[in-house]
Amino acid sequence: MHPISLLAALSAHFDPDFFLKFIFPPSGALIGGLAITIYVAVAAQLIGIVLGVLSALAGMARNPILRSISGVYIWFFRGTPVLVQIALLYYGTPYLLGVDLFPLEIHAAGLVLQGAILAGILALGVNEGAYMSEIVRAGIMSVDPGQAEAAKSLGMTYRLTMSRIVLPQALRVIIPPLGNEFNNMLKTTSLLSVIAVEELFRNASSVAAATFKPFEPLLGVSLYYLLLTTIWSMVQGRIERRLGVSIAREERPSILERVFGLRRRTTAVGKLDLPGGGH
Repeated sequence: MHPISLLAALSAHFDPDFFLKFIFPPSGALIGGLAITIYVAVAAQLIGIVLGVLSALAGMARNPILRSISGVYIWFFRGTPVLVQIALLYYGTPYLLGVDLFPLEIHAAGLVLQGAILAGILALGVNEGAYMSEIVRAGIMSVDPGQAEAAKSLGMTYRLTMSRIVLPQALRVIIPPLGNEFNNMLKTTSLLSVIAVEELFRNASSVAAATFKPFEPLLGVSLYYLLLTTIWSMVQGRIERRLGVSIAREERPSILERVFGLRRRTTAVGKLDLPGGGH
C-alpha cells in the first residue's frame, strides 16, 4: 500500500480521542484487570518457585522414583502448550472427577475468589514450576560440590546443607533467569482470557467487542503490559545489584539493554550470558 494511502486509512479508522480516554484515566474495570494481572502473576510465580525447588531436588535425589516423577513432570509441562494446560485444568478435571473444582466463587477465610482465577493461578504456577526446576538445578550445580562434601563431613544433614550452604549461593545464578521468568509470567496471564478471567487482555477484548473498535483498546492494553514489564525490569536490576549477582559491575546490562533486549558483545573467555528461559 502506498504510504499516503496507508496514512489516510489510519486517520480514517483510528480514533485518538477514544484511545486516550481508554488509557487515561483508566476505567474501574481496567484497574481491576490490572490488579488481577499482577496478583495472578505473583501468586503463580511463587507456586512455580516452590514446585521448581522441590522438582529440582527430586531430580537430583538418589531415589529413582523421585527422579522419575520429576522427569515426567518437567517433560509434560514443558512439552505441552500452557494454553492447553489451562483449559485441561479448568474444563477437563471437573468432567473427569465429576466434581466442579472451580465454582463461580470460592469462599475461604473470609475471602471471595473466583474459581476461574484460582484455576488460572494453579495452571500457570504448575507450568512455571517445570521451567523453574531446570533453573534451580542449574543454580545448584553451579555451586562447588566440595562445599557440600565439607558440610557433610561436619555432620550437617542434606536438608541443612541445601538450606544453609548450597541454595544461598545458587541464588546468584538463579535470580537473573527467575526475574526473566516473572517478566514472561506478567504477559502469559493474558492466556487466562480463555477461561473468562477479567485480566487486562480480556478487559480490552470486551471493550473492543462492545464498541466495534478493536485497535484502540488492544493498543492501549499493550502499553499497560509494557509499563508492567518495564517497571519489573527496573526492579529486577535493583534486586540483582543488592544480592551481588555474579556479573561484573561494568558488564551488567543497563535499563535500556534490559528493556529492549540489547546486549553488549564480550570477548572474555568463560563468560556466559545465562538465558532467562521461555515458554
